[in-house]
Amino acid sequence: MKLTEKMSYLKGLMDGLDIDKSTKENRILIQMSELMEEMVLYIEDLQSQVDELTELCDIIDEDLGEIEEEIYGDDDFDCGNCDCFDDEDIEYDADDYDFDSDDDELYEVTCPTCGDTILIDEGMIEEGSINCPNCNELLEFDYENLTIEDFEKSETEDISDNE
Repeated sequence: MKLTEKMSYLKGLMDGLDIDKSTKENRILIQMSELMEEMVLYIEDLQSQVDELTELCDIIDEDLGEIEEEIYGDDDFDCGNCDCFDDEDIEYDADDYDFDSDDDELYEVTCPTCGDTILIDEGMIEEGSINCPNCNELLEFDYENLTIEDFEKSETEDISDNE
């Protein structure tokens, strides 16, 4: 039985009992049945919305599957002319990839030649130099002889320059 059918059955039983509305206990029963009736209607409405959303998700999932099939195709991709995606020929060096890059702190560096501001991480600083991606000027970093006061001084100068 559905919730609406159960609620209708309960309402019929209560009507058949001919409940006296003058006592406190009976008024509570009547109020509870009215509350339950509202809850049943609300739940039925929510269920229809969930059913509709489930159907839409299924449609989207099917569409996405078709798009994935069109873009990626089979696992055994073959362009017909070569073995351009033969995984056995590809060598990976784990040192070439920094998987913890989200944890690195980034620093802003302004190129003195072109004025372009770039973001670098500690690994780039430790390498000692980097070429500016805008003008290809060699930017060198030497931080070994710096003290904490030098860093605080440069931060204070940056703040006063911005004001």
